[in-house]
Amino acid sequence: MTIRHLNCATMTPLAAPRMVAHCLLVERPEGLLLVDTGFGAADCADPKRLGQPFRALVRPVLDPAETAVAQVRALGHDPADVTDITLTHLDLDHVGGLADFPEARVHVFADELDAALHPTARERARYLEVQRAHGPRWITHDVPGDAWSGFESVTALSDDVLLIPLQGHTRGHCGVAVRRPDGGWLLHAGDAYFHASEKQTPPAAPFSLRAFQTLMAVQNRRRVANAERLRELQRSHGAEVTIFCAHDASEYAELARQGGR
Repeated sequence: MTIRHLNCATMTPLAAPRMVAHCLLVERPEGLLLVDTGFGAADCADPKRLGQPFRALVRPVLDPAETAVAQVRALGHDPADVTDITLTHLDLDHVGGLADFPEARVHVFADELDAALHPTARERARYLEVQRAHGPRWITHDVPGDAWSGFESVTALSDDVLLIPLQGHTRGHCGVAVRRPDGGWLLHAGDAYFHASEKQTPPAAPFSLRAFQTLMAVQNRRRVANAERLRELQRSHGAEVTIFCAHDASEYAELARQGGR
């Protein structure tokens, strides 16, 4: 199994550091697995569908070469070889590429899909129906499951891929743990935090990002509690588990340099 780190979007907000959309491509004998998809080809072709408020806030670059489908092709794969997509959550900057892999099974927590299909007034702007108008092949998972590295209710998609409950940013937000070839783990924490310094104690994210996270959280107390759980995981299992989030450019650059380690 080979794990590749992909940046499937670049965002340049005025009041915060440059952001990426850190995705994983896991090359398995049974088919390719994507963890998150960033923006898709249709988003790049028609940026207006993302909405003016979102574009003004995060200023996405929308480079077609950064889309997951373009990078899968550049690596010599057929997009049809992507059999499974695992999503940390359904925010518009994480699911834009779904339509580029229409036959893939799309794994998500049931609470998150319910939020996207039946959003509250507060949730409505973050979920775009147009990005899933093709009818994804949803595979929903409930939270109850086994324990893993201090986390309870973990759902195993296989021996090598786990869904880790990290609710708060959204109703059904999760992390995705992928076993590395050396036996350790990569934990894609999605938007459970936004800045690498949040893994340290005490956390030291820029004020603009702290404010943004609080603003965007559906359940902020839960988000804060799960961020602390990630810090505890970093303290207790940092040698075995490499934690990274979706948007920190420095984390992406370091892990892309290292490869799947």
